[in-house]
Amino acid sequence: MIKQLRKEAGFRQEDMAKKLGVSRQTIIAIENDKYNPTLELAMKIAKLLDRHVEDIFFLED
Repeated sequence: MIKQLRKEAGFRQEDMAKKLGVSRQTIIAIENDKYNPTLELAMKIAKLLDRHVEDIFFLED
């Protein structure tokens, strides 16, 4: 979902990483479900993508 939202917003992985203050590898890991971002980073991603954090990230039962 992050990848799709990022592309819809017109960001490359490098652009998003720079705006969020993280590495491109972090963005790749989040997009591939290999890394769960901290609450702070999740909130920054949601703000950057103009979404509610709950619409992007959710807990799995």
